[in-house]
Amino acid sequence: MGSTSDAVPAGRPRRLRGPPVRLTPFRAEMIPNPSLALAIPDALKRLWLPTPMSALADDPDGSDREFIEDDNRGAILPDPVASIHGRPFYLSVKGIGATVSPLSHRPLDRFEGADASDDGEVRRRLRAAPHLGSDRLVTGELWLRGSPYGGQGLEHAATALAVSQRAQGTSIAGFRIAPVVGVTLFPRPLEARCRSIAWYRRYRGRFVQELRLVPSNARIYFHARQTLGGSVGELFDEFGIGAPAAARRFQVQFVRTVIPVLTLFARTLRREPGTERLQGLEFHDVWLDKDAVVAPDGSVYFVDLEGLEDDAVPLAEVTGRIEEQIFRSLYEFLFAYEQIDAERRRRFGGDTGRRAHFAEVVREALREDPYARVREVPDGLVMTVRNPLGEEALYTDFPLLDH
Repeated sequence: MGSTSDAVPAGRPRRLRGPPVRLTPFRAEMIPNPSLALAIPDALKRLWLPTPMSALADDPDGSDREFIEDDNRGAILPDPVASIHGRPFYLSVKGIGATVSPLSHRPLDRFEGADASDDGEVRRRLRAAPHLGSDRLVTGELWLRGSPYGGQGLEHAATALAVSQRAQGTSIAGFRIAPVVGVTLFPRPLEARCRSIAWYRRYRGRFVQELRLVPSNARIYFHARQTLGGSVGELFDEFGIGAPAAARRFQVQFVRTVIPVLTLFARTLRREPGTERLQGLEFHDVWLDKDAVVAPDGSVYFVDLEGLEDDAVPLAEVTGRIEEQIFRSLYEFLFAYEQIDAERRRRFGGDTGRRAHFAEVVREALREDPYARVREVPDGLVMTVRNPLGEEALYTDFPLLDH
């Protein structure tokens, strides 16, 4: 079974907007994604560091580039650097440093970083660094088990890279991802200096950055200045949604690409070798509302792939796991959909009731989806979740809408 095809937005690629972040390139060892090795120019395959982080590194390789903020420890180039299936993508760098102290709400500046370091050379370099706007620091403080605070750890980045390598382009059975192009490793001297900046616990693994391709910098609700939950009207303007038909297409594409988020375990179901268990992709410490971005046509791409791993369960528990995964993101899906639909009604009106319109959109969105089909029942709309094994005994009926 294949996945639904990409819908390519019309018009010229947009220049993204956001607070500027100037980054300096440094040569570094890179673990590439072979399927995307040629997706971006070689000049971008670098370690990208802001001031004062660049003061802790040696031998910059080229001039600074202007990025814009992307999430709380990332930056994104405002102009597209690649095209996949005709859609423009932008380079996002994850792990450039945080601006907020890990243990307070204070800004994390070079002076606090210097005070937290037990390395005299690090303290000297940080205090002497020029001040060019907000400071960002990658620290050695252990955070989220697998990463240093403000940065990214190899354990998490390797997971994101492995997920990216499973995709055909940007799709895993219809589940859209922002793929990792490569993982750049901090040089050992820089890594040691960053590790010295710690308050209580030190991260012991490799310090890295993820180079990934994203279709926009707009998220569902959190971790962006423009979101469907907080500024849907701005996004309608930004994406050029100026007519009822355009709003309908945006809604359909949103539903078409979010349903695979809700049903990812079933879509990736396979037998665990040498056991009687089945496994599929599951989400760990990542969420639809903050870890996915929205493309201009309404397509949703999951960005933070570090929390996606295969989980294995006994055959008897497969249906329960499928239902649990749907419920995990169902509220976030309906919340975002409601913001889109409310903005559609506010701008363009419409005589169809909320539930009837939702049913129409869902039916259109899933018309060609091989893993999620809907049908009318006396009580409402039921979604049948299928699987690539073709085992009908594991098909799962989920009530999606009540009349």
